[in-house]
Amino acid sequence: MRLFMFTFFLVAVSTAMLMRLELFAPGAQFMDGDTFNQAFTLHGVIMIFLFIIPGIPAIFGNIVMPLMIGAKDVSFPRLNWFTFWLYIVGCIIALTSLFNFTGEGLDFNFADTGWTFYAPYSLNTGTNVITTLVAAFVLGMASILTGLNFLVTIHRLRAPGMDFFKMPLFVWGIYATAWIQLLATPVVGITLVLAILEKYFGIGIFDPAKGGDPVLFQHLFWIYSHPAVYLMILPAFGIMSEIIPVFSRREIFGYRTIALSSASIAGIGYIVWGHHLFTSGMSDIAKTIFSFLTFFVAIPTGIKFYDWIATMYKGKIILKSPMLWALGTIITFAIGGLTGVTIAMIGADIHLQDTYYSVAHFHYAILGGVVFLLFAGLHYWFPLVTGKMYNEGTAKIAFYLNFIGINLLWFPMFIAGYYGMPRRYFDYLPEFEIYHQISGVGAVVIFVGLTVMFLNLIAGWRNGEESGLNPWHATTLEWHCPTSPPPLENHSKVPYVDFKPYEYHHGEPVVKFDYETMKRID
Repeated sequence: MRLFMFTFFLVAVSTAMLMRLELFAPGAQFMDGDTFNQAFTLHGVIMIFLFIIPGIPAIFGNIVMPLMIGAKDVSFPRLNWFTFWLYIVGCIIALTSLFNFTGEGLDFNFADTGWTFYAPYSLNTGTNVITTLVAAFVLGMASILTGLNFLVTIHRLRAPGMDFFKMPLFVWGIYATAWIQLLATPVVGITLVLAILEKYFGIGIFDPAKGGDPVLFQHLFWIYSHPAVYLMILPAFGIMSEIIPVFSRREIFGYRTIALSSASIAGIGYIVWGHHLFTSGMSDIAKTIFSFLTFFVAIPTGIKFYDWIATMYKGKIILKSPMLWALGTIITFAIGGLTGVTIAMIGADIHLQDTYYSVAHFHYAILGGVVFLLFAGLHYWFPLVTGKMYNEGTAKIAFYLNFIGINLLWFPMFIAGYYGMPRRYFDYLPEFEIYHQISGVGAVVIFVGLTVMFLNLIAGWRNGEESGLNPWHATTLEWHCPTSPPPLENHSKVPYVDFKPYEYHHGEPVVKFDYETMKRID
C-alpha cells in the first residue's frame, strides 16, 4: 500500500510541475484551459484522497501504533487487509475515470471540477465526474473501517498498566483521527451518493434547474472536508510530539495538554465548516458565528506549539534529519496557520476568496505541515522499519532543498493573491508574471529536493549501515524490540507499563528493558 501511495504522490507532484511550467509565462504554453482544469483536479484528487488522508495512518498507524502500545497487531488484521483491497479498488476506479474508452481509442476525460466537485457544474459537465465520485466513496469506506480498527485496537490492546495518559502522543493523534474517520466520513459518502442519484435519476437535490440547492452540497461537503483537514494534521502533530523530546533529550513539556488539545481540535473541527461558505450565501449572523468559532481552533493548536518550544528550551538539541524536518515544519505550518486565521475573518475572506492567497495558505498548512511531518516520520522510523540507516548528510541536503523550495514556491503566491490573482486560471495578466516565475523556480528546487530524499532513502534501505536497535536513544516502546526490524508479533513478551512515555535523566532514557523477558532492568 505504501508503494502505491508514493507512486500516486509522484504522479501528483509531476502534474503540479506541468501546471507550474504552463504558468511560467502568460498565455497558453502547451495546455489549453480545459486540460488545465483537469490537471488541477487530478492533482487535488490524488493528493487528498489517495495520499494525504490515508498516508500517515496507513504508513505509520499500521506499523508503529501497535508497537507503541505493546500490542502484537491491530485488533482486526483481516479487516485491515480488506481495507487495503478497498483502497486498491478505489485507486483502480479513479484510474479508469482518467479516460473514455471509445471505438477509436482512449480519450483523456478526467473530471474538471476541482477536488471539491461543486454542484451544479459537477452534475452537468461531460467529464468523468461520477466515476471519480465512486472512487472517492470506496476510498471513504476504507477510511471508515481503518478508523474503527484503530479505535478498537487502542481501547482493547494497550499493554497492561498503560492507561490513556501513558500512551505516546502519536497514538493520541491516531486516536483523535480515528474518531473523525468514523463519524465525519459517512457524511461525504452520503453526499456523493446523492450526487450520483441526481446525475442518473434526475432527482432535484443540488441542481437549481431541478429544484435543488447547490449551497446544500457545499454544506454537506465541508461538514466532512473541514474535519478531514484535522484528520490529515493530527497524526502529523503526533509525529512532531515524538521527535521533539527525543532530539531535545528532555521529557515533553505539557504532555496532558498536548494530548487533550488533539481531542479538542478534533471536536472543534466539526463546528467550523461554515467559514468555507462566506461568499456562497449565508446570513450575517451565521457568518459571524462561524468566524468566531473558527478562531477557537487556534487555541489548542497554539498550546501544542507552545509545549513543543518549551520542551526544546534548555534541552540538548540534536540536529539530525528528523529534527530538522520537525523544526522546519514549526516555521512552515506557523505561516500556514496564521494566514488561515486571516481568512477566518469575514472581510478579509471576501477579498481573498478564490485567489492564490488561499491556495498558498492551504499548501503551507498541508505540504509544509502534513507532508513535511510525514517525511520527518519517514526519517525517524526508517531504522526501526528497515534495520538500516540512510546517509545523514544527504538527508540534510534534501531537507534544506525542500524547505527553500516550499518558500520560493508558495510565499510569492500570498502577494499575488492579495493583489487579485485568481486561482485555477491557466492564463493571467502580465503584472503577475514575476510571482509565477519565482514560484516556478521554487517548484524545480522542491522537485530536486524530493528526488534526492527518495533516492537517499532507497539507497539506505538497500546498502545502508546497520542501524542498531535504538539509534536515536528514544524512550517509547517501539524502540524496545529484540531485533530491528521488529519480529513477527512485535515484542517478545507483552511489557508492563508503569512509566511515562518520555522519561529522560541527564539526556539518557530512564527505562531500560531485557528484550527477552521485557522486564525493566534500569
